[in-house]
Amino acid sequence: MNTSKSTARRTVPAASTYKPQAHTLDRHFIPRAQLSVIAQALKGEERDWFIAKLDDLRQTFDTMHKVYGQDGLGKQAIAHLHYFSSAGDWYITERDTSAEQHQAFGYADLGYGGELGYISIAELVASGRVELDLHWTPKTLAECLK
Repeated sequence: MNTSKSTARRTVPAASTYKPQAHTLDRHFIPRAQLSVIAQALKGEERDWFIAKLDDLRQTFDTMHKVYGQDGLGKQAIAHLHYFSSAGDWYITERDTSAEQHQAFGYADLGYGGELGYISIAELVASGRVELDLHWTPKTLAECLK
């Protein structure tokens, strides 16, 4: 039996020593309970995936359109983030320009037909009833609503 197989793995510090770089926007966009689960996952066998996902999300937070950045595009605007719960879906197209996320612009659908408008990210995240879709790929609102 040959045990000298080499495996190509990304080098990541051991779970006990890895301290994720806190990003100021994490707590504004990711619900507290979900952040807690992610913190636990960073200690497990899927930590590489979560590290890469947090990096991707931070890039999205930093580069997504600010309010009025997609003004007039309607359903051709790009939804950068998706929140979901049993009560509805929220597609975020633009974020607040302030460091703290008080509001965003996007499409909210609570099951009775949705509408474009301002969405309180702070209230959404604080509610404890939504999750940020970690598998989301940005797409137009038209694609989201098919």
